[in-house]
Amino acid sequence: MAKAGKKPKTKKPKKPPAKAVPKKIEKEEEGLRGIIRIAGKDVKGKLPMQRALTHIRGVSHSLSRVASAVIEKELGFKPEMRVGELSDEQIEKIDNVLYNLHDHGIPNHLLNRRNDFISGKDKHVIMNDLAFAVSQDVDREKKLYTWKGYRHAYGQKVRGQRTRNTGRKGMALGVLRKAILAQQKKSKEGGKEKK
Repeated sequence: MAKAGKKPKTKKPKKPPAKAVPKKIEKEEEGLRGIIRIAGKDVKGKLPMQRALTHIRGVSHSLSRVASAVIEKELGFKPEMRVGELSDEQIEKIDNVLYNLHDHGIPNHLLNRRNDFISGKDKHVIMNDLAFAVSQDVDREKKLYTWKGYRHAYGQKVRGQRTRNTGRKGMALGVLRKAILAQQKKSKEGGKEKK
């Protein structure tokens, strides 16, 4: 018997199963190539130039706006223009601009190698040159054994972050470590007895 004031439970009607939504098949537009290689990076051809530039390592959103303005001024390509519409010669010209951004009047605060250690000049490096420059900087710090180099060498955080409860990846701690050491000790003793 139902209590006063409460409605008896009713079963909810079952919803019909959701229909599978077919994937959109993108139509290849005439004169639009699918994948373009800009500065050593494969980029979808349907992207506008300004957005496609952000896929390149070493080019941020703000730098892509400035770089696309430089490309528009120097080469006459609009930032909204799709990358797939460009010919190989045009892409080569864009590559030359991207690899020499520091020579095209870009503000110094957007460059990633200001007062470079080797040359002493302000410049901007992208893609593999950037990865190589960063690894060279880290190796130099390790070799000089500065505090940053020490932190890099021991796999610790470099920029002053706290390490008490984060950054524990890759280590065995506490009880786990004791269990691992005990297991190693048993395996060593077991190996000696067999001989």
